[in-house]
Amino acid sequence: MTTYKELKGTNIQAVSSDPSNPIEGQVWYNTTSNVTKGQAATTAGAWSSGGNLNTGRRAFGGAGTQTSALAFGGTDAPGITGKTESYDGTSWTEGNDLNQIRRDIRGAGASNTAVLAWGGNTPPPAYTAETETWNGTNWTEVNDLNTARGYGARAGTYTACLAVAGFSTPPPTQQAIVEQWNGTNWTEIADLNSNRYELAGGGTTTSALAYGGEENSGKTESWNGSAWTEVNDLNTGRNFLSGDGASNTSNIAFGGGPPNTGKTETWNGTNWTEENDMSSVRGQGAGAGTTTAAVAFGGEGPGGTSAATEEWNGAGAGVTRTFTDS
Repeated sequence: MTTYKELKGTNIQAVSSDPSNPIEGQVWYNTTSNVTKGQAATTAGAWSSGGNLNTGRRAFGGAGTQTSALAFGGTDAPGITGKTESYDGTSWTEGNDLNQIRRDIRGAGASNTAVLAWGGNTPPPAYTAETETWNGTNWTEVNDLNTARGYGARAGTYTACLAVAGFSTPPPTQQAIVEQWNGTNWTEIADLNSNRYELAGGGTTTSALAYGGEENSGKTESWNGSAWTEVNDLNTGRNFLSGDGASNTSNIAFGGGPPNTGKTETWNGTNWTEENDMSSVRGQGAGAGTTTAAVAFGGEGPGGTSAATEEWNGAGAGVTRTFTDS
């Protein structure tokens, strides 16, 4: 008879606390709770509650990962803010403010210690080209965008990213402009096929996706490093949505409106697939992550400006199961 150790290379361990990073198929007995547990992979994605922002807000920027995210700028109860908060996967901590308060700002970064933020709407209002970098402690002003704008989409990291489309004035104009950041300067590259704003995106400077936007658009465009190509639309067209992803073959879109929604869709390189909805409907929020591990925070819901945070664990993500007699 084959034993568990022969199958998995380890005995079932007796431990006082659950392992911090269990592998799929690992089984252990928790002597504190007196239960047997095992690590499995999820078969369908779902949202769960995370720690609330210290300041609820909408129309702001977000970047990072599910366990290392940054929220910055936006509109809170008093008005436009430069407040910055850092998420560690459990709770949010306030840090130093942006140098320029603004809403409708966008940003990119791989963690809460390395983020680039650009554009947005500043009092009285006016759209700005200002760009700032975050090092985990302070924001530093760097070289501006070539075209001042807000409500755009992003892809990449703080040293190599894309600022995609958006809205500028005067005159009021929906943009198709795309600019690439090389760590020092912005350079205009190939435009989107359609002008739009209030859209979302994710990926890298050579493999990105842009989707949604005015007016409740489901349009999706894929970037290969040299040109944008129209591909299949979102199942639910919307603006004011959030999203992120690793490439033009893997992205997640969530929230948006009007009307505000909790709908979530994942992209596999060909089609969008509807997934489980967020617990709270909202638009004008922010988020970061991948199709297997993302985080959504803030926004505007039925009760007004939100501080709620939700964490997405997609199909294939690890999950700890408790064995019972039933």
